[in-house]
Amino acid sequence: MASSPIGTLNEKALHAALKEWYAEPGDRVEVEVEGFFIDLVRGELLIEIQTGGFASIKRKLLALTEAHPLRLVYPIAREKWIVKLDGDGQRLSRRKSPKRGKVEDVFSELVSFPRLITRPNFSLDVLLIQEEEDRVHVPGRAWRRRGWVTHERRLLDVVGRHTFETGPDLARLLPAGLCDEFTTADLAAAIRRPRWVAQKMAYCLRKAGLIKAVGKQGRSILYIRPE
Repeated sequence: MASSPIGTLNEKALHAALKEWYAEPGDRVEVEVEGFFIDLVRGELLIEIQTGGFASIKRKLLALTEAHPLRLVYPIAREKWIVKLDGDGQRLSRRKSPKRGKVEDVFSELVSFPRLITRPNFSLDVLLIQEEEDRVHVPGRAWRRRGWVTHERRLLDVVGRHTFETGPDLARLLPAGLCDEFTTADLAAAIRRPRWVAQKMAYCLRKAGLIKAVGKQGRSILYIRPE
């Protein structure tokens, strides 16, 4: 693969490992396209790996999908091990997080531009992964974690992959057992995620024209799948 060092100087371990896992023979690495550096270029397809929030790359994605097919790759931790390090980088402890990510968690990021999935040039790959997260103690930071902040994330394995090339692909995440009319409470129960995840999911699907609001049930909005 032809490669460029530009764009890799501050690359984090998780991002680098995912790029290596995703790359195929013949892919070009860190290619400049219309003033933006792209992680991988496979023929005409641009592949961008994003391990953080989508909002920071919104302008990049909107600009490039005007004229280029682009696939966004996003990892969700199906399982995570938390490693605490001392000031010298020595391991203090390692424990498995009780949280288990699911593909529906991607909607927490898609709220930044929910109509992107409707663009003909855009596709999305959600990777379910196992990862380690190093944390270091920084007094006065991350009060919810009592000062323990994320220092590095490392890929252990990729255990699942979900590809969405169109809006209807994304709508298939709606559980088959949902009633014809449903609220976000119904959706949360069906996908076994917190209601705030279901609310973001409903928002994205509605903005993309994949579900529509038809009324209320008490204070909750009722949704249906369009005919």
